[in-house]
Amino acid sequence: PKTDIVFLKVHKSASSTVMNILFRFGETHNLTFAFPVGGGNQLFYPHHFLAKFVQGFSPQSPRRFNILCHHMRFLQPEVQKVVSSSAVYFSILRNPVQLMESSFSYYKGTSAFSHARSLEEFLSQPYHYYNPADGDSHYARNLMTFDFGFNPDGEVSAERVQLMLKAIEASFDLLLISEYFDESMVLLKEMLCWDLDSVVSFPLNIRDSSAKPHLSDTIVEKIKDWNRLDWEIYTHFNRTFWERIDQGIGRERMRQEVKALRERQAELARTCLQGTGSVAPKDIKDSSLRPLQHGSAKILGYNLKQGLDKETERMCRRLVTPELQYSSALYKKQFAQKPP
Repeated sequence: PKTDIVFLKVHKSASSTVMNILFRFGETHNLTFAFPVGGGNQLFYPHHFLAKFVQGFSPQSPRRFNILCHHMRFLQPEVQKVVSSSAVYFSILRNPVQLMESSFSYYKGTSAFSHARSLEEFLSQPYHYYNPADGDSHYARNLMTFDFGFNPDGEVSAERVQLMLKAIEASFDLLLISEYFDESMVLLKEMLCWDLDSVVSFPLNIRDSSAKPHLSDTIVEKIKDWNRLDWEIYTHFNRTFWERIDQGIGRERMRQEVKALRERQAELARTCLQGTGSVAPKDIKDSSLRPLQHGSAKILGYNLKQGLDKETERMCRRLVTPELQYSSALYKKQFAQKPP
């Protein structure tokens, strides 16, 4: 199994669920994480990543960490200072239409979105609300482009798009697609030589579906235009994703692998969870399993079954622990005060 990993955590793209998978694997195999200085869950985002943002890094004695997965704005020469040269790089993308809708709900408090009553209103005259000079403007346009380290307000010329795609291809070994999450996990498992249980997950940091509005065709087109760079990234890597499946695994084997993954997930849900799945924040009984609530979105969580044996309880708890709680527990473990 591969243990040196860089995951570029792209916002609002099922990346919290992927992070849980990396946290669990790292914890099980006693790996080190490149944590932000002082803990926390972002590597001084939205600044471009610098090695000095990582707790325990010093240029005099460069220490390599196994897993780098907290929110950052990608800058490979700096990333290379904190991970081994053989590290596997991957990220996850999401259809920019759903991504924009989700961002509008989740980042409602940002300067670009706070004065628009609806996404429709924002898109009717975006420059009335959007100012690229605002420190949080990246949430409102080409968010994936920004997270990959590029200028979200850059011109959309064929040449520039090609350069951007080539740069991403040169840096990353695999780009997952959140709309095909299970297929993505199968590809990830193959690439990292992990077993099935290592990539099983329950969806984390997801919104209550009643909060998701229906988008008209006009709005969809406006979102694509406004996020043209993201759209180019997404359509390109969605295509290469399926090419990779056809060349490497084949559709038939992929179907069997996905079926096995879903069956295992269903089995774990029956073992671990009360009821059928995620519940509203107010219904989560164990406060340590309550996810952070943000913006106008309702973020769902889970209740564990009572009376599980110790080993099972531990496994189940890992699967449903929200990102911030899990991250902080791992940070404390990694930087435990050594007694003098």
